[in-house]
Amino acid sequence: MLLELNNISKTVKSGSKKVTLLDGINLNVEEGEFISLMGPSGSGKSTLLNGIGMLDTFTEGHYTFLDEPVHTMKEKQQSKLYKEYIGFVFQAYHLIDELTVYENIETPLLYKNVKSSERKALVADILDRFNIVGKKDLFPSQLSGGQQQLVGIARALITKPKLILADEPTGNLNSKQGIEIMELFGELNKEGVTIIQATHSESNAAFGSRIINLLDGKIVSE
Repeated sequence: MLLELNNISKTVKSGSKKVTLLDGINLNVEEGEFISLMGPSGSGKSTLLNGIGMLDTFTEGHYTFLDEPVHTMKEKQQSKLYKEYIGFVFQAYHLIDELTVYENIETPLLYKNVKSSERKALVADILDRFNIVGKKDLFPSQLSGGQQQLVGIARALITKPKLILADEPTGNLNSKQGIEIMELFGELNKEGVTIIQATHSESNAAFGSRIINLLDGKIVSE
């Protein structure tokens, strides 16, 4: 089992009110699955992804990742775990504007203290795989949306994560670019990478092997 969520809830304060973003979520994810989270805006998809990715904490419940109890960990331990095993792909790309394509992709390896020669080899390899060798010295602003998203995925993959979390990964792309990105996720999944994506798109969701529908912070159907 890659990860297990037991009775997960997330509440936030809004003024004097408590707002429930997630309400009693139970979810098991096996290695190698491709899961699509669907639901209207505000249903809790991004909140769930951010919690699974340890970018945010759940308020209640038990979260186990690779048999490690995430819910009892300190922030530093969580950070180590997600840097080791999780790659994030965001709708807004989140590339660093001042860095070239090459430097953006290399950044996660710097956090992991990978040696220079090994970094060069890994980045060269992934630039080649994504056919963006010719773009390596460009800055994000010089790329199309589809190219920026490719760089974002390359950056997420460079550390060879077990799990990729994708939040509306094709949200800013045209349909042709969107299909290319989804086919790429399909290939990665065939190679054994577990993927959980949040999406509004029925056609994107269909790439997954499981579709989980959220409404008002609850899983309503699977």
